[in-house]
Amino acid sequence: MKQMNIVAMFLLYGVLAATPAAAGTLYKSVGKDGRITYSDKPPAEDRVEKTLRSESLPNTALPAATYSYVEQLRKNKTSAPARTNSVVLFTAAWCGYCKQAKAYLSGKGIAFQEIDIDTRSGMTAFAEAGGGGGVPLLIAAGQSVQGFSPAAYDALFAKR
Repeated sequence: MKQMNIVAMFLLYGVLAATPAAAGTLYKSVGKDGRITYSDKPPAEDRVEKTLRSESLPNTALPAATYSYVEQLRKNKTSAPARTNSVVLFTAAWCGYCKQAKAYLSGKGIAFQEIDIDTRSGMTAFAEAGGGGGVPLLIAAGQSVQGFSPAAYDALFAKR
């Protein structure tokens, strides 16, 4: 019986590992006026200078208990007021990518509000912001980036 459980776990792991990750495409285009624009949609008239694809940015998965609590909060979610000019970074002390994201923002001189998801208020805010299965979650200019990648953060802040 114990061997059967182990085999079932490996089969489940194999199925989950083979599931394609959420992919995103980011287009960098240059307008006629020379202005650089980053978008998730291909430009209509401007020429595409570079196309960035990210399967999924590296992030640290939430512990199961935290994830289920966030899902429960998300189901009971009330709409949170939009923060248009602020930069918010959801983090956890145990998250290595969160430390990299904080270092990136500090190194670029970008002011940000850090919210620790290991607190009750932080977890509630994370759920209201649409946080997924991992951290860091960066919200800026009305857009969010789940995980950390310098290229993704550069693209987000190039729009500002």
